[in-house]
Order: sequence, then C-alpha cells, then structure tokens
Amino acid sequence: MLKPISTIALAVALLSGSAVAQADRAAQTDRAAQAETPAAASAAAPTVADADAFVVEAEQRLADLALYTAKAAWVNATYINVDTDFLAARAGAEYTVAAVELATEAAKYADLPGLSYDTKRKLDMLRQGMTAPAPNVPGAADELSTILTGLSSTYGKGRGLYKGEETRGNDLEALMGTERDPALLEEMWLSWHKVGTPMREDYARFVELSNQGARELGYADTGAMWRSGYDMDPDAYAEMLDANWQQVKPLYDQLHCYTRTKLNEKYGEDVQPATGPIRADLLGNMWAQEWGNIYDVVAPAGAGDVGYDLTELLEQAQYTPKGIVEAGEGFFSSLGFAPLPDTFWERSMITAPADREVVCHASAWDVDNVDDIRIKMCTKVNADDFVTVHHELGHNYYQRAYNQQPFLYKNSANDGFHEAIGDMIALSVTPDYLVQIDLLDQAAVPSEDKDIGLLLRQAMDKIAFLPFGLMIDKWRWQVFSGETTPEEYTDSWTELRREYQGIVPPGGPRPADAFDPGAKYHVPGNTPYTRYFMARLLQFQFHQAACEQAGWTGPLHRCSIYDNKEVGERLNAMLEMGASRPWPEALETFTGSREMNGDAMLAYFAPLQAWLEEQNRGKQCGW
Repeated sequence: MLKPISTIALAVALLSGSAVAQADRAAQTDRAAQAETPAAASAAAPTVADADAFVVEAEQRLADLALYTAKAAWVNATYINVDTDFLAARAGAEYTVAAVELATEAAKYADLPGLSYDTKRKLDMLRQGMTAPAPNVPGAADELSTILTGLSSTYGKGRGLYKGEETRGNDLEALMGTERDPALLEEMWLSWHKVGTPMREDYARFVELSNQGARELGYADTGAMWRSGYDMDPDAYAEMLDANWQQVKPLYDQLHCYTRTKLNEKYGEDVQPATGPIRADLLGNMWAQEWGNIYDVVAPAGAGDVGYDLTELLEQAQYTPKGIVEAGEGFFSSLGFAPLPDTFWERSMITAPADREVVCHASAWDVDNVDDIRIKMCTKVNADDFVTVHHELGHNYYQRAYNQQPFLYKNSANDGFHEAIGDMIALSVTPDYLVQIDLLDQAAVPSEDKDIGLLLRQAMDKIAFLPFGLMIDKWRWQVFSGETTPEEYTDSWTELRREYQGIVPPGGPRPADAFDPGAKYHVPGNTPYTRYFMARLLQFQFHQAACEQAGWTGPLHRCSIYDNKEVGERLNAMLEMGASRPWPEALETFTGSREMNGDAMLAYFAPLQAWLEEQNRGKQCGW
C-alpha cells in the first residue's frame, strides 16, 4: 500500500510523518506576529471579495511552503539521521502552523452567501485538508511535528530478527513471503512488531494534540475531520464504506475459508486449526494484508499452475531494479503519456542505499507540484516490485496530469482515486502484456482452464486486502473519538483484526506494553487508510470501463489496456481534472457512473467465487 505525495496533502499528510528535533522558538514569534497583521484580522465583516482574496493569498502561501517541506521530507526519508529529523520536523511545523492558521481563517468565510464554486470548494479544502491539525497555542505545532517525525523515523530504523540475526524491515517483508517454517515466521512477526513498543506514549500525545486542533476547527475529533473530506456528509461516507464492505464480504469469507483449509493441510492442527481465525504470520505478509505470496500453498491441483512465474521471468531476462522502472514507464508511453523527465531518473531512490538509514516503504513524490516527480523504493527484482512500480508510476503520471490546476486542486479527485489509478494500471500486468514486452513467450500464455488459478492468485492480494483496508481507520476513528484508550490500543487493534480479517497474532496474547499498530507504516506515518479500501473497488470500476473503451470482449481478468492510446486519452482527461470537481463527477467522466460500489470487482471474480463455494462445501466457514 503506497502513499502518494502531492500538493495540499504534502506536509499535512506526508509531513505528518517526521521527528525528534526541537524547532526553535524564533519562528513561533514571527508567526505570532503574522497572526496580528491586518490581513489576518480583517475578517470582522467578511465579504465575498474578501473570501476570494483570501483564497488567492492562501494558495500562494501554501505553494511557497510546499517546495521547502517536500524537499526536507525527501531528505529525511532517504537519509535518516538526527539532523534530517530536525529539518523535517521544523519544515513540518511551519507548514502545519500555516495550514492551521489558514483553516481557521477559512472557517470565517465558509458560510458566506454568494461565494463562487471555486472559492467555496477551496475554503472547504483548507478546512478539511489536514491529517494532523495542531492546536493554536504556542509550541503545539513544533511538538506535534516533532512527535510525528520521531514516529516515522523510529519505524524507518526498525529491525527484526531472522534466525536470530538482526534484519532490516524491508528484508523481513520479503522473507515473510518466501519462508514456510512456522517457527521462523513467528520469530519475524514477533520481533518486527516490537518496533511499535516505544511509540505508544508519543502516539497518545499526538492524538491528544491533533484532537485539540480538530476541535478548534469545528470538528468533534480528528477522525471526524478526516471523514469530512469526501464531498459528502461524514456519516454518509462511513455508511458508504460499510455498505461496500458488506457487498464484497461474502467473497472474502469464501477466500478465507479456502485459505484456512489449505494452511491446515500444510501445517497441521497444532499450527493452524481447521476452524476459527487464521494465524497472521502464515499468510505471506507481515500484516496479513495481502496473501499472494503463499499462492504456492493454496494453488489448486492442475489449474493452480498458471504456466509461468513472473519473478523467474524477470531474473531470466536479467532485469535490474532500474529496468523494472523503465518497463513501467514503457506502459504509460504506450498509452500516449510523455516520458518521465530526466530529473526523475536523477533524483529518485530506486534501490536501498547500503550506507544509511532510509524509509523503504514505496511511495511516489511530487516535490515541486510541476514536474519534479520521483519514486522512493528499495526495489527488488521480483514479481511484487514489478507490479508495485507500475502502481507507483500511476501516482506520478496522475501528479503530472493535474500540474496545470491551481494549487489546491493539485490532487486526486479523492485520495482513493490516487491509489486506484496505480492499481488499475497494475491490473493490466496480464500474460498478454508480458508477451507484448517480451517477458513471456506466446506459447506459455495460460489457457482458459488456468483462469481459476489466475483469479485465485489475484484474489489472494486484491480480495484478501479488503477488510484490512477498512479496519485500520476503524481503529483510528475509535482512538480519536476516545472510545479506545491508550491502554487498549493493541487489544482493540487485535480484536478488530479478528472481527474484520479473521486473523490472530502468533504466540498467544500480546504483551501489555505492545503497540502493534506502530508496526504498520501508515500509523506512525499518519496516513489515512480508507483510501486503500476505496482504491480496491475503484480500480475495478476503472479497469472495467477502460476495457469496454478498448473494445475488449473476453474475460475481464485477461484484459490489458497496454498500447491503447484512445484509453490513455480518456484516462488523462479524468486525471487532468485533479481535485477541481467532486469525485463522483470525476468517476462519471471515465466510467459513466457516479457511484462507487463492488459490482465490477464481483464481476471480475465471479468465476472464482463460484469455484470457492464449491471447494468449501461442507466446511465450517467463518471464525
């Protein structure tokens, strides 16, 4: 799951991930003086003209700060030390102070009659755009930014154990996908999750500060503020997500039941019982969020062999990490998009440096909101990273498509769109696509009798992820609302994972001091997560629409839009809109529908669902 860095989300979403330093107080004095200026105090009797002028000034102020904050964040993420922690914390604090001031000012104009569409929309964005609003008290922004910088850096420097040897988190992630010894899987899972233990106190303080800031902006808490940014009532947004989950849950339940049976057959009752939840570390992923890495365990006899292994194909073709990125660029070029700028290749971090600490979590960056786009990955030559690169470049091409929009519109229609575009492109990494780029021989393309295998392998990632994509923010919303207290952080997390995913940790009850949420990047990185749940549904809607535009008549899961410039042109028309229109309008522009739902996903996996139901006949499904 991959975080795009762009525009208004920049320091308030991304740079809410920075740490450790004490920002000096001279800047606070300057900001306090700014707050006393006539411009800031002139809202006593606001007019439409005042609101229009305020928005222009606000956009310019944020645009000026964005470049500085992005560069500080980039250096910190790719060169973690006490000094870059300081710089990122200082930059993040300055951006947060500006964003809070502007959000507070925007609230004074938001209900004025006669506002233009653009002014009203931008005022709402200014009020709703932050993921970590600092309260308007001296030192709060510095403290909040320092805490968040520290949480992110603690994660980035985290280590776990493999066969007793200290191992970088990125390497443990890869090993979780290939190791089949349950004792070693448990060692990696338990040791990595200790990375969160020192974070709990700081995370609780972050919640306290952020909630105070959200209340000053008129929201009940930070979670309520997050839910308000989707062109709909916050409660209606939560209800939409729940309805979408209930629509696709029967497919997940069948996949869970089938996977549990296969794990029981492999490991036996003592490791994985035939009923109840699944042991989290057996699913091929540190967080059990995607299960594709254990496809070899669950593959059905006969149909399970899809005829090729993408990792092996890449190795045989002597691909390098840079070569994988070049292949991803080639996909977008085939759709008619311009090549990546030279600066992308000069400034991206494509592999893990050997000489310093970095945040290996893959992400796409829009540093100057014009054309300085980059990716940050510790790329390995394997199937996962081949797909991930296509996904990350989806973010970059989206960022560049809307770079002519005003600053506040330089973002996706909603944050789920940004993730969905990359995921939609990744759905086109089909056997036919691999043939077109000379990675697979035509004779090796799987026949239709292998479709169940192809779909099962996809579902092990796409469908398995759904409840995880929902429960992370379910947990955070409960934390922000006070329903879950710091003492209950890990117990609540564990219970929600059992409820939604049907999984439990290895090794029995978690220690009293554990902070398991901190072992998942997006929690210390303070990145809202329902975007990824939305993306899982939206990508199939986009894919289905693109395939219809391409005139595809075969099974949806075999469709690739590679080399179709007509689809590329229509896709770009949606991407260029950025955040200038409500997301249902952007969705309609490309798909013809204004509603997000699971229909396209269920259509894509319909043959698999029927097959799973047959395989599970007589089994005790559920947990």
